[in-house]
Amino acid sequence: MRPYTIKQLLTFIEVAKQGSVSKAAARLFVTQPAVSMQLRLLEDAFGIPLVEVVGRNIKLTHSGEEFLTHAISAIGELKNLEASMSEHADLKRGHLDLAVVSTAKYFVPMLLVHFRKLHPEITISLKIDNREKILAMLAHNEVDLVIMGRVPDELDCETIAFATNPLAIVAPPNHALASQKNINVAALKDFGFVVREIGSGTRATMEKYFAREDVPLNIVMEMPSNETIKQATMAGMGLSFLSLRTVRHELASGHLKLLEIEGLPIIGNWHLTRLRHRKASPAATAFTKFLISKGSELIDAWA
Repeated sequence: MRPYTIKQLLTFIEVAKQGSVSKAAARLFVTQPAVSMQLRLLEDAFGIPLVEVVGRNIKLTHSGEEFLTHAISAIGELKNLEASMSEHADLKRGHLDLAVVSTAKYFVPMLLVHFRKLHPEITISLKIDNREKILAMLAHNEVDLVIMGRVPDELDCETIAFATNPLAIVAPPNHALASQKNINVAALKDFGFVVREIGSGTRATMEKYFAREDVPLNIVMEMPSNETIKQATMAGMGLSFLSLRTVRHELASGHLKLLEIEGLPIIGNWHLTRLRHRKASPAATAFTKFLISKGSELIDAWA
């Protein structure tokens, strides 16, 4: 075999993902020269250029594009190897790479605290992003498990629903609709909405709801986080469509008001998802069993 290392493969994959040596270095917690050296050693091992500089960015060559596909597959198989050997060794120790959509960050840390009490020897890396980016991580074998609302159709996955995810419309307490009962959804056409970015699962559910009800959606501003949307809604910028798991404190304190719209809330589910072909490590299996047995109860008590 040619003299290349796993570290070089991982470095190459991160550079390809970021399109930048400096960004890859920041994500890998190493210096830019260290990243450049790993790329150079990898290219020397195969005798072909894998990347080229375009302005301030890095672009894959044609060979690099093909190399990336095989590198991602190879890393996935190595993770399967680690999972299989962990089973043979019957190790209590382990590591879990977990990714969650940003809406789930309101309860996942609490779940991890309870899980770590049961499995203190398992270490966990947590990544938080929107649905589109989380699915890319899953597809590239960067994570073992994903927590998200909508089940992905674009990947061959196994999914387990472990808790409900109610979504509804909230407003500042002095809003014109705040004191009304049984509000017809058609009334919403006269009001603006502060919404999540395209790629968000919450945004997709909201758009599907308005399309189904044949009511125009008046977007006054798009924002990338639930926290910013909540602040904007409390300030009177507009209504918002959010998971009720994210606004429990604001509703309890009276800073936001849940609107009583006919047909809402929409009751979705939180799902734990993994690639079907990816062998579950003992750590991933333990976390899956924990969510199935304890997840719903803990989340209902928390949010």
